[in-house]
Amino acid sequence: MAPQRIVIENCAVATVDAHDTEYASGHVILAGDRIESVGEGRAPGGLDGVVRRIDATGHLVTPGLVNTHHHFYQWITRGLATDHNLFDWLVALYPTWARIDEDMVHAAAQGSLAMMARGGVTLAMDHHYVYPRGSGDLTGAIIRAARETGVRFTLARGSMDRGESDGGLPPDFAVESIDDALAATEAAIDEHHDASFGAMTQVAVAPCSPFSVTTELLGQGAELARRKGVRLHTHGSETVEEEKFCHELFGMGPTDYFESTGWLGQDVWMAHCVHMNDSDIAAFARTGTGVAHCPSSNARLAAGIARVPDMLAAGVPVGLGVDGTASNESGELHTELRNALLVNRLGPHREAALTVRQALRLGTYGGAQVLGRAQQTGSLEPGKLADLVLWKLDTLAHASIADPVAALVLGAAAPVTASFVGGRQIVADGRLLHVDEDAVARSTREQAQRLARIAARD
Repeated sequence: MAPQRIVIENCAVATVDAHDTEYASGHVILAGDRIESVGEGRAPGGLDGVVRRIDATGHLVTPGLVNTHHHFYQWITRGLATDHNLFDWLVALYPTWARIDEDMVHAAAQGSLAMMARGGVTLAMDHHYVYPRGSGDLTGAIIRAARETGVRFTLARGSMDRGESDGGLPPDFAVESIDDALAATEAAIDEHHDASFGAMTQVAVAPCSPFSVTTELLGQGAELARRKGVRLHTHGSETVEEEKFCHELFGMGPTDYFESTGWLGQDVWMAHCVHMNDSDIAAFARTGTGVAHCPSSNARLAAGIARVPDMLAAGVPVGLGVDGTASNESGELHTELRNALLVNRLGPHREAALTVRQALRLGTYGGAQVLGRAQQTGSLEPGKLADLVLWKLDTLAHASIADPVAALVLGAAAPVTASFVGGRQIVADGRLLHVDEDAVARSTREQAQRLARIAARD
């Protein structure tokens, strides 16, 4: 029996394949959950099982965007500590975050996922590392929200065991013991991780950061991940304060410290990586360690400009990340395409730092690489998963921009006419199909207000 086919035609196509193949007017054919063919001109006639034919005139079709770093729970603490650097911001917000519970986390995850999905994200991740005692099933709440929204998802099950009394930043009541953190992480892998091609849910091991995690938890976390065959994620080299912290506590910089604990490798990706010297970049390139570049958050917290052009030139896998919405209130990944290009052009490479096509690659194929799924998604190629987006570029905001990729990256945020995950449509005309956006907005507002009341009372 022939698979059901969806034909998309009369559109510009940016495949983001190895040759950056593009068609000024082309087509994409979906067969079940896979891409069957991509080519120039209209789709061939005589196809069996065509259930839908989309005339995408005026649109650009790209792979779905891939978000490689986020903290969903922060959706309900947006707009706070707006003039702080990272360490001061964390100290200000940790006491509030330590009061989250299952209802709050589910609402925040829905809000974060909804904002990303309606803006073209088809593969998302969440680095959740705050697990207060008695707060309920936070892991289950996050994964449930992803399933409701319909996006492909990686949960980076985080942890913290270095509280204030041990020289860390988080309050002692916000951290777990090593044994509890490892046991809960292993349970999340056993219950939720799907290693198959086309998996909707995967789990990574993700102790939070050098200043909130002991060396023992980092080392044992790496052992757990490799025993289970899952990926590893953490924050690294985000600020000068972190660099100083690592030298004072461990006698070495973050990259050397991570390598000493088994945290460099093709199965590892780190968020931010702003303060990297030549030796650090060479170590990431040599080991295949990936980077989640978060330009808006880095700017919001005055962390600095990551050396993305140098990383790419060295062969380091790099994707884009929203980061938590308490440091990137928009919560949108498609704006990071533009910000990645603009911020990096403020660095030493100036106008040669990134092109619009490199920015698009960071947000699609690069992200899939970083999450270990580049053989499945991240580009429009036959056999890959049917994860793609139709961007409307024929309105006032974009119609006079001749190059559709430049229009998408440098222009105003483009409307999403349709977004597909595994051939299933999750967005139509800028609205989510499987989640009530207005209900999510009400729920997030209510939970944000409830958290603020609890934090003020305590």
